[in-house]
Amino acid sequence: MSIDIRNVAEAFPPGEFIKEELEARGWTQEDLADIIGRQPSIVSGLIKGKRAVSAPIAADLAEAFGTTAQLWMNLESAYQLHSASRPDSAVTRKARLFEKVPVKEIAKRGWIEPSDDVSVLEDRVLKFLEISSLDEEPNLAYAAKRSTSTANPSQLAWVCRAKKIARGVQANRFSLDGFHEALGKLKELRSNPEDIRHVPRVLAEGGVRLLLIESLPKGKIDGACFWLDEFSPVIAVSMRYDRIDHFWYIASHEFGHVENRDALNGQPILDVDLVGDRAVRFEDKTDIEKRADLFAESLLVDKREMNNFIARVRPLYSKQKIKNFAARIGVHPAIVLGQLQYRKEVDWSHSREMLVRVRDILISSALTDGWGHVITAKV
Repeated sequence: MSIDIRNVAEAFPPGEFIKEELEARGWTQEDLADIIGRQPSIVSGLIKGKRAVSAPIAADLAEAFGTTAQLWMNLESAYQLHSASRPDSAVTRKARLFEKVPVKEIAKRGWIEPSDDVSVLEDRVLKFLEISSLDEEPNLAYAAKRSTSTANPSQLAWVCRAKKIARGVQANRFSLDGFHEALGKLKELRSNPEDIRHVPRVLAEGGVRLLLIESLPKGKIDGACFWLDEFSPVIAVSMRYDRIDHFWYIASHEFGHVENRDALNGQPILDVDLVGDRAVRFEDKTDIEKRADLFAESLLVDKREMNNFIARVRPLYSKQKIKNFAARIGVHPAIVLGQLQYRKEVDWSHSREMLVRVRDILISSALTDGWGHVITAKV
């Protein structure tokens, strides 16, 4: 008997091959049972695929049919593996869910309800992602770099959560005039950390919703911009770095996306590595991101003022000079420091005592999901 296991088109139980051997020899099941010294019920169970071929039985079959015991063990293993690897098995389906989103993390955050039933869990994940099947890709990519990048599962889940809860923020109907008026008011809030509590209200008056959402592990996300409709832009920030300069820069970058009507086509813009020592270089960014960067810089510190300060002071950027300049132009010194760091004028470790924490101040007035704050949103 010669069987190439690799070329078996469909996996059959070893009993099918035992049956063929019996027919070739003109033996009955009772004959085989008598030959190998087993009960007829055992042979019947093997042929019907209800009994697995054990090592002793494989040895008996090898002696009866003039084959090797390994052949029968291989046939049994191939059949068992084929039976266990059904494409619609619970294990396969659950693995695909975990590839799509960090299921345990979003369940822990209360973004979906956990379930031991894979069908129920799959339905909840699909509703959360607003897709009809796992083969469908959510409409999301981020454009921080020139090369096209796809959001990872944690980033994808974060933005989907933002879309779920954004309508919980009340805001005026968006118009550019209203937005520009709000930007003017925001400039007055740049010097005092406590004034950040007013940012969500001022933005809402200008037609923009602001969300604070704690990032998921491996998310490494800074912010996002998307539109619920043509009159409802949304800005979400993760406060991954709890620093006044980082908040103002990331928020202002997202303001730039709103100003330029980026993401109005329905595809959210996800911003990753905007700040910090791993921030993407300006020259490596897409045109959309460059425009948002330039908007943020001009909103935070007048470019001519900044250039003049650098020309006068470089390279002796003392703490006192930074504070004096910040006071003169009406911004917090950490914002000036952040601009100097972004321009590579000073190291990221320079004057860290200026980097005031503001997350708790902002949480007091912004719709917040994370850091112990849980929002009940039906998904």
